[in-house]
Amino acid sequence: MKTEYENITPDRGSSFRVLHWYADHDRFFWHQHPEYEIVYIHKGSGKRHIGQHLSYFEEGALMFIGPNVPHLNFGYGAEDKHEEIVIQLRADFLGEHFLQSPELQDVKRLFERSKQGISFYGDTRSQVANQMCQLPQLNHFERLIQLLTILQSLAISKEYTLLNISGLSYENSHRQEARIRQVYAYVEQNYQNEIDLKTIADLASLTVPSFCRYFKKITQMTFTDFVNEYRIQQSCKMLMQNQSITDVCYHNGFNNLSHFTKTFRKVTGKTPRDYRKEIA
Repeated sequence: MKTEYENITPDRGSSFRVLHWYADHDRFFWHQHPEYEIVYIHKGSGKRHIGQHLSYFEEGALMFIGPNVPHLNFGYGAEDKHEEIVIQLRADFLGEHFLQSPELQDVKRLFERSKQGISFYGDTRSQVANQMCQLPQLNHFERLIQLLTILQSLAISKEYTLLNISGLSYENSHRQEARIRQVYAYVEQNYQNEIDLKTIADLASLTVPSFCRYFKKITQMTFTDFVNEYRIQQSCKMLMQNQSITDVCYHNGFNNLSHFTKTFRKVTGKTPRDYRKEIA
């Protein structure tokens, strides 16, 4: 895919940038920048395509993305309201030797881990999300102190998973960008029905074997796993609305409850029943 360069400048009077914005659902923005990025999804859910990692996120997701990693804007294709709070900063935002300070060695290791992409959960996510929500209302000095607190909280946390985003080369081609966009759109429109692999391969103007290789190369995920993850994301939304598990299963393209439960557990780590109890 063609990777666009995003030019980022710090806020006026600040050494880093804070964004509080509502996403453009229609813009497909596959981009990269040399800044580190902390993203908190305050409202909405959708696809997470960062480097070679492809999955779906839910409301409340908290991520730390390293520099120069191609990623898709999180609001693309979102069906509901999508709101983010984002911090963008360079490694030397407080000077060339900032990360060499002995007090910041945990933060330095955090910056290194972020090159793999990090997703946080648990108390860490709740605490940092609250701190990020406060940032837009603070003055520049208070923002800086809050940012350092956020970085330290993330640095010492054990409540994270690595997204393993590195190691993929990207083709600068408008054709590739259009192709993957078509695949996304087709799944979003047809996930409730059986999706024929030949149909999607024809859509991408590839043979079935070539499409499978292409999709795995781009996403490090099989097309079947991608479709299943999308269906489970939609299922989670319905379970949050207290719909019956049977209705959720068949509404989202699964043919039987056993397969639905097995796939749901594989994607979320929980059964549909346990997931609904947890959110309740």
